[in-house]
Amino acid sequence: MNFQQLRIVRETVRQDFNLTEVANALFTSQPGVSKHIRDLEDELGVEIFLRRGKRLLGLTPPGAELVEVVDRILLDAQNLRRIADQFASRETGHFVVATTHTQARYALPKVIKWFKTDYPKVHLALHQGSPDEIAEMLENGAADVGIATEALDKVPSLVTFPCYTWQHAVIVPQGHPLLAREQPLTLEALAEYPIITYHEGFTGRARIDEAFAAAGIVPDIVLSAIDADVIKTYVAEDLGVGIVAEMAYDPQKDRELALIKADGLFPPSTTRLALRRGTFLRAYTYAFIEKIVPELGEELVKAALKQPSNGEE
Repeated sequence: MNFQQLRIVRETVRQDFNLTEVANALFTSQPGVSKHIRDLEDELGVEIFLRRGKRLLGLTPPGAELVEVVDRILLDAQNLRRIADQFASRETGHFVVATTHTQARYALPKVIKWFKTDYPKVHLALHQGSPDEIAEMLENGAADVGIATEALDKVPSLVTFPCYTWQHAVIVPQGHPLLAREQPLTLEALAEYPIITYHEGFTGRARIDEAFAAAGIVPDIVLSAIDADVIKTYVAEDLGVGIVAEMAYDPQKDRELALIKADGLFPPSTTRLALRRGTFLRAYTYAFIEKIVPELGEELVKAALKQPSNGEE
C-alpha cells in the first residue's frame, strides 16, 4: 500500500469515477490508475468500486468505509508536512484564502494588507469563487481558510465561525422616485420597480428571496450577478433598482447612486470563516483568523477542529 494508491482512490471519487479524469488530475496514465486500484484491492482482499465491465459505477459498501479512512490518512500526511514546516520555518510558507467577490472586494483588503506587512515571506494567494467552490477547495486541501456567507456551515467536514453580521441595502440612481418617499421603504414599494441583485447562492440572496416570499410578493428580478460592481453599473444605467450588501456602497466612488437603508426589510446575513476539521494550522493562519474574528483565540480554534462532525464518533 502506498500514498499514490490512496490518492487515486480519493481522486476517483472526486472525479465521479471517471478514470480518464483521474489520470489527468494526477498527471499519470489511465492504465496506471487502473493497475493501482487493482493492486490495492488485491492487497486488501475486497473490491473498492462497483464495476460494469471496465467502467466504475460507484463504491462498494467496504469501499465507502475505506474512502473515509483514506481521507483521514491523506489529511494526516498533509498535517505532518505542515507541522515540520511550522517548526523549520515559522515565517515562511504558502497560505491560500478562498472567498467570494464581495468579501475579497469589500471586507478583506485591510486584513490582507496587514498580513502582507506582518508576514512578508508568506506567499498569500486569494482565490475567488462561489460558496460551493470554496467548500470544495477546503475539503480537498486546496485552501487553508474559506470565507463566505452561504453554504459553508452546511458541510459536515468543515467547522465554521461567525465573522460578522451585515444588512442588505437598496441602491438607486440619483433623483429616483424612491428617494422622494416620505414613508419608510416597504417591500411593496420596492417591488413596483425592476430589481437587480445577486445571483442565487451569493451574498445573502436567499435572505432577499425569503423576505419577498414571506410577504407574498413575486419581485421582477430582471438581472442577477455575483459581483456588486456589475449590479451598480446596471443600476446607474437606470435598468432597475439594486439590492446589494450595504458594505458594497461607497458614497465617494458611487456618487451617481444613492443608498436607501433597508434594515428590517431583509433578514440580516452572517459571513462565516471555515476550516477543514482535523487540519493542522500554521501560526500565521491563527494570526489571520484572530485578525478577522478577535474573540477567536488559537485554543478555541484548535478545540473546534478536533470536534467530530455530526454523525461521526
